[in-house]
Amino acid sequence: MAKVKICGLKQAKGVAAALEAGAEYLGFVFAPNSPRQVTPEAAAALAEPARGRARIVAVLVNPGNKLLGRVVAQLKPDLLQLHGKESPERVRAIWKRFHLPVIKAVGIAGPRDLEAAERYARTAACYLLDAKPPRGAAREGGLGQAFDWSLPGNAALSKPWFLAGGLTPENVSQAIAQSGAAMVDVSSGVECAPGVKDAHKIAAFVAAAKAEGAGEHED
Repeated sequence: MAKVKICGLKQAKGVAAALEAGAEYLGFVFAPNSPRQVTPEAAAALAEPARGRARIVAVLVNPGNKLLGRVVAQLKPDLLQLHGKESPERVRAIWKRFHLPVIKAVGIAGPRDLEAAERYARTAACYLLDAKPPRGAAREGGLGQAFDWSLPGNAALSKPWFLAGGLTPENVSQAIAQSGAAMVDVSSGVECAPGVKDAHKIAAFVAAAKAEGAGEHED
């Protein structure tokens, strides 16, 4: 049974659907160029029903301490996810300053990218393996694209990791089987429009992910 993170939530009905389906992690995005961006105030209200039921993740891209402070104070997340070009030193500084475990997103296109992920082994609680964005992309992340799922399965990563990028209810079982992922992350794959989550897709995704899974979970 793989654990599931539903990311990019910005509507109460999406949060309710994720909780009803049994997702263990809910992600709220604070990246300014994202169609899923929410304010700290809005995220706090959306996350309230999830407290004690799922772990709340604040997703940020190259954030400054001022924004981090606002997000932490208002959302009170369980984890921070850093999805930009933050260095291992910056990740360590954020971890030490805010006393929250960090998920470090890493773009993957080949085996060398997995080796690069290990630069964060001493500073991140776990990794999020996403497709590397195309050159010149305006936003970070895999932008709904998948990468070779066999790559992490052939790597001996020292930290737990989420598999992300191009996952859908239709392919998540195959992705888990090929990669050995114990945790999966989805955003656009369970939407009916950018930023609008579909309850039926969420339910199908979580059911498929929990029907097949492997490895150790991050607690």
